[in-house]
Amino acid sequence: MSEAPWLTIIGLGEDGPDGLCAASRSALDTAEIVMGPQRHLSLIETSARTIPWPVPFSKGVEDLLALRGTPCVVLASGDPFWFGAGTTITAHLDRHEWHAYPGRSTFSLAANRLGWPLDRTICTGLHAAPLKRLRSHLAPGVRLIVLLRDGDTVTELAAYLQDTGFGASAVTVMEALGGPRERTMHATADALSGNFGHPVCAAVEVAGDGPVLPLASGLPDTLFETDGVMTKRHVRALTLSALAPRPGEHLWDIGGGSGTIGIEWLLCDASLTASVVEPRADRIALINANARALGVDRLHVVEGSAPAALKYLPKPDTIFIGGGLSAPLLAYVEALEGVRIVANAVTLESEALLADAHARRGGELHRFEVAQAQPMGRKRGWAQAYPITQWSFP
Repeated sequence: MSEAPWLTIIGLGEDGPDGLCAASRSALDTAEIVMGPQRHLSLIETSARTIPWPVPFSKGVEDLLALRGTPCVVLASGDPFWFGAGTTITAHLDRHEWHAYPGRSTFSLAANRLGWPLDRTICTGLHAAPLKRLRSHLAPGVRLIVLLRDGDTVTELAAYLQDTGFGASAVTVMEALGGPRERTMHATADALSGNFGHPVCAAVEVAGDGPVLPLASGLPDTLFETDGVMTKRHVRALTLSALAPRPGEHLWDIGGGSGTIGIEWLLCDASLTASVVEPRADRIALINANARALGVDRLHVVEGSAPAALKYLPKPDTIFIGGGLSAPLLAYVEALEGVRIVANAVTLESEALLADAHARRGGELHRFEVAQAQPMGRKRGWAQAYPITQWSFP
């Protein structure tokens, strides 16, 4: 017979114990210790010892693990496994050690207040994340429900929407949903003002004429800050196609330049991760700025030269070499098992390396030439970019 769980995680709403199921009530009645935010502890009556969850959150996890084996209840907001504390806590536990009983999520309550179809609404939590995480979702007609850190973040959200050209978005601010303090306010982002209390969320119907990030690879070059060294739009689209991102994969982007490949890789799917290696500090700053602006601050940027810097990186599924191609670097990545490699070359010397790799290993070798129409006096002509040689393996 399996060991009984010592920990119960209970999703508590603003209505306190009135919304709890019988199992949750039983767990509260038999617990020796109850941990949770002071706001939640104030909503319940218990004979157990109560411990307010400390700041930072990680300290509370340490304190809870020190109680292992003692019957404990942790109070969390709504559904603990939907942008909640549940995932962080249970990551440190075996499955047999805990039970969880969700309450009504803020997303469900907000959607029901507004009559929005939850299956067609983007739901995200930004308690400890920058508002720029929303960037890829900003397009007219998109509906968002966003959990926010505190009341001040509401006005920061409104300012961000204005700054990105979406100040006309309709924003519904909802405080303390489901409880006696519930309050709702409607305004457009460019007219939103006031003081807001915690807990709070915002429902946004995006409107405005700000630039929308395309869903296809090959973002406009103008969306990136650059010192002139970057994989340009058309070549970037071909490169992302060759890299062929798959859910959960990790990319090494070697010779980051302006970070465009790693950034567009991350924009393909939230499950993807990437490490960019770049030897120049000034370009490191460019890469980080571009990643933040386009909402993928999770990009891992490493200052260093390949192959020396590669041994400290998480294991890759796919490798892109966009700069600094050399025989030692190529030998290093070729020795890695089970990875896909895509390398671009412009110079004759780098092209020779890729031609040799193709002859030895196989894969695909392509040469791309892109020309753009530009004025030539009173007429127009083709301005030819440097041709790109690309080797992909396997």
